[in-house]
Amino acid sequence: MQQFNIEKPQDEVRSYLQEKIDNLTKPKGSLGKLEDLAMQIGWIQQSLNPKLTNPCHIVFAGDHGIAAEGVSPSPQEVTYQMIVNFWNGGAGINFLARQHGFDLKVVDAGVNFDFKPEDPIIHKKIRKSTRNYLHEAAMTHEEMELAIKYGAECVQACFDEGCNVIGFGEMGITNTSSSSLWMTYLTGIPLDQCIGAGCDHTGNIIGHKYKVLKQSMDNYKGDASVEDIMRYFGGYEMVMTVGAMLKAAELKMIILVDGFIMTNCMLVASKLNDKVLHYAVFGHQGDEAGHKLILDYLKAKPILNLGLRLGEGTGALCAYPIIDSAVRMINEMNSFKEIKVTKYF
Repeated sequence: MQQFNIEKPQDEVRSYLQEKIDNLTKPKGSLGKLEDLAMQIGWIQQSLNPKLTNPCHIVFAGDHGIAAEGVSPSPQEVTYQMIVNFWNGGAGINFLARQHGFDLKVVDAGVNFDFKPEDPIIHKKIRKSTRNYLHEAAMTHEEMELAIKYGAECVQACFDEGCNVIGFGEMGITNTSSSSLWMTYLTGIPLDQCIGAGCDHTGNIIGHKYKVLKQSMDNYKGDASVEDIMRYFGGYEMVMTVGAMLKAAELKMIILVDGFIMTNCMLVASKLNDKVLHYAVFGHQGDEAGHKLILDYLKAKPILNLGLRLGEGTGALCAYPIIDSAVRMINEMNSFKEIKVTKYF
């Protein structure tokens, strides 16, 4: 599998960043989370004057064979229908991308639909849906490696356009099921605590969902390595996101992490290379049952908690103005050294 050369940012700059933040015209620590974010972004960029340039958001889309088992109340055709909604500009992620100035890119990773070459999406289809992991691996080793490669290529293209802050989202009916399996295998948290209602707001599907996923685990005969769990239970859109996150960290980009599914992609990425976490900014704690547990496992401190569970990257983009505020704070506030204000605490 493709390897990524991810470096931990050098720590020398942290003391200088802290000194600058502490000497802004405010009581020390009084801007709370903004100060933490400014520190992280300055550390990532190795700069006392960090910048956010050409923000991009990539939505990876793919279908899942496990949908045949009825683990979601939504029919599989919703995946391709929502892609059409994305390119027509009418989805949740669209208004947020417009509001916050993000270049939105939609990638067909493995949707069970024949898009036309001229359709306004990025064509990276590996296969029309993964296989049904109740009975067999969702994808082959070769397909997994191709997904990692394609995800990395999508990020490289954004970087080449001058992007240094990137968000990721997903579209794929039943991908909360795949995420729950990644989570239970890689954290040891019991399956029943990893499963949520997904798009079923009634919660009626959870019992059936648990039975199908538990049987899938019982049927699994692999070696339980990170790569094998990713391959056996993953979706093409999810594995592409893992590759994308690893590449973004290699390129020293700021990674905006969305909800339950994207946090599980970051979990897998961190199991492959733990340095990726240095570049991750967790946008929000979602309403999916297992999201708080996986955030706690990763020792992540999300910016927002708005009861969101849409996916698409909406929570990450909702948090972006706060990240922007943190950068503006460190760049635009005066320091006590610059103006005649008595330092106060």
